Amino acid sequence: MKLSEKELEIVKILEKDARAPLDMLAKMVGLPVAETEALVKKLEEAKVIVQYTALVDWRKVDGHEGVTAMIDVKVTPKRGVGFDEVAERIYRFPEVTSVYLMSGAYDLSVVIEGRSMSEIAQFVSEKLSTLDSVISTTTHFILKKYKHDGIVFGQGDQDRRIVVSP
Repeated sequence: MKLSEKELEIVKILEKDARAPLDMLAKMVGLPVAETEALVKKLEEAKVIVQYTALVDWRKVDGHEGVTAMIDVKVTPKRGVGFDEVAERIYRFPEVTSVYLMSGAYDLSVVIEGRSMSEIAQFVSEKLSTLDSVISTTTHFILKKYKHDGIVFGQGDQDRRIVVSP
């Protein structure tokens, strides 16, 4: 889908701040509120805007620390479907939060969340590694999150958004 200049502006603003009020969004792009609202609705219906989410710093919530791991996966692609079929099998597991097709030494990068390192190890050994197309895996545990999706995780009120112009 080719976006107009105004639609592209709206998408970029909402990507940085999904809670931007409609009237402020309209002012930022120089359009009437009704026209801005119609463009946002059009972008949502076309699934350009897929979902609005909140980024949570779980370290600040007692009892919800959990463990996140990034797993490099080498797979054998299947004729006619390439990597899509195995990627779909992987992203259907509830523990999996993200799956990316990568260039380089590994084919897929899989992000999963669990309550403990042993729970993640069990997922890798019992679910992921046993898939037919999976040749090998390398698991990396995330020890501390410094920045995620442009947000710097700090201490107390020092958290701030880093905005970098494209």
